[in-house]
Amino acid sequence: MVYYANTLALVLASISYIQSAAAHPGEVHDPIHVKREIETRNALATQHKRSLGLCSNSMKARGLNEGSIARRAAKAEKLRAARGLPNGPFKTKRDAASLVAFGAISHNETGVVTDFSVESLFTANTSCILTPETTIGPYWIEGELIRSNLTEGKEGVPIHLELQFINTDTCEPVSDLMIDTWGANATGVYSGVVFAGNEQVSANLGSLTENYNRGVQPTDSDGVAAFDTNFPGHYDGRATHQHTIVTHNYTLLANGTYSGGVVNHIGQIFFEEALRSAVEAVTPYSTNTQAITSNEDDTWAPSQADNDYDPYPEYVYLSDDIRDGLLMWLQIGINVTADVTSTESAEGILTVNGTVPLGTL
Repeated sequence: MVYYANTLALVLASISYIQSAAAHPGEVHDPIHVKREIETRNALATQHKRSLGLCSNSMKARGLNEGSIARRAAKAEKLRAARGLPNGPFKTKRDAASLVAFGAISHNETGVVTDFSVESLFTANTSCILTPETTIGPYWIEGELIRSNLTEGKEGVPIHLELQFINTDTCEPVSDLMIDTWGANATGVYSGVVFAGNEQVSANLGSLTENYNRGVQPTDSDGVAAFDTNFPGHYDGRATHQHTIVTHNYTLLANGTYSGGVVNHIGQIFFEEALRSAVEAVTPYSTNTQAITSNEDDTWAPSQADNDYDPYPEYVYLSDDIRDGLLMWLQIGINVTADVTSTESAEGILTVNGTVPLGTL
C-alpha cells in the first residue's frame, strides 16, 4: 500500500535508515534457520511435483502447453520486430529435458537452434517447473506500482520475463494473482534501500527515490504475468537471482498499486552460470567489482536440480548479441490455499516521494 509521506518525513526517515545500515549489512541469515527452510522447500517441491504429475497428460495440461508455446513464439518475434532485430535461428540453452541431472551433465551449455521448431524451442522442461519457497531477503519494498516495464531507462541486458502460475491441485492457470518481482541492477545494487551490503551507505539519498527493476503485475486468464526488466547483477555473498512474491485476494488502489491479500508464495529465480557469465562480459555488468558467488556456493540456490526442483528459467537470445536481450519464461506450481503471509517482511514502503523505511512512519 502506498503511503503519502511528505518530503521532510522522507529525509528524516532516510537519515535514520542510514544510521542503522551498519547493523543491517544486507543478507545475513542464521544457518539453522536456513537449513530448516531448505528442508521445507525441498519437501514442498516434491509434494507439488507429485500433484502436477497426476494431470500432466490431461487435456487441460496439453491445451495449456500448446497455448504457452504459441504465445512465447509470438512474443519472441514481436520483441525482435520492436527492436529492429533480424529474423533467424534462436540461440538458446540445450534441451534440459534430456539431462538426467544437473550434477551429472552440465545444465549451463548453450547452443544455436538452426532448425526452428516452436514446439521444441518454446516448451518447458516439464508440465510445470517449480520455484521453491525461500527467504524473502532484506530488499523488498511494499507498495510497488502495478506496471510491466521496470527498467526506468537503466542500462543492462533487457529481459522479457514471463511467469506462469499453475494450480498444483487442478493443473489450471491461476488468474488474478498479484505478482511482485524485484532484482538488483547491473552492478548489484537494489533501488529503494540503503544497506551496507547494497553499496549505498556512502552514496546520497537518491537510491530511496528510485524504484528501477521493481514492480507488480496481475496474472491474466492464462496465469501469466510478464515483465520487461534488466538481467539482475550479482552482489557479494549471493548468486544472481530475481525475487517473487505471489498474493491473492488483494484490493486494487486508485494510486496504481494494491493492498492487503494473502501471500501464497515467496520465491527466488536463479540463472545458469554460463548465461550469467555471458551477461557479465558486457558493460555495465563488467564494471561490477563485487565478489561473484556461484550457484553452487550460494546459501539458497541449488548446486544441482532434479525433477522436483528446477528454479532456472528457460530462455532464448533475441539475436546473436546478448545485449539485444532475452526472452525468459518459467512455469511455477503453487498451492492456492497456502498462506505464508506471516513470513513476509518489507524494509520500506513506497510513497509519492520515494521509499520510507518501516518503523519511521
